Amino acid sequence: MCKIKFIRTVGLLVIKNDKLLLAYSNNKRAWYLPGGKIETDELPQQSLVREIWEELTLKIDVKLLKFYCHITAPAYGEEENLIMEQDCYLYELHENISPNNEIGAIKFFDSYSYEQEPAQVIGVLQIFKRLKADGLVI
Repeated sequence: MCKIKFIRTVGLLVIKNDKLLLAYSNNKRAWYLPGGKIETDELPQQSLVREIWEELTLKIDVKLLKFYCHITAPAYGEEENLIMEQDCYLYELHENISPNNEIGAIKFFDSYSYEQEPAQVIGVLQIFKRLKADGLVI
């Protein structure tokens, strides 16, 4: 029997025109929330600032981050016993962004267009469900 392991992560929620920004991971070949793993000595917001700079070359103003929710889901593309714990923060984007490092592309999705993708991440599906229930995306 495999022992369950947890990974602490953060995700950025950027919504424009009722659609959610997702980043395409070249490594995992799937669309994810921008963000990533929280390092041992970091607060979630610090990790989000670091990850978003690495992935999207965007300097986040921490004062503008608004905690939205926490999700728990199997870590996509990882070993079966790895569970992702993710704090998700809303952020209003005014700057231009571009993909960097392992991020191949960025795109805004509604829930229907995301569900048409060949690879679907359970955590992203959970976020879409919550955002739709709150009337933030279509």
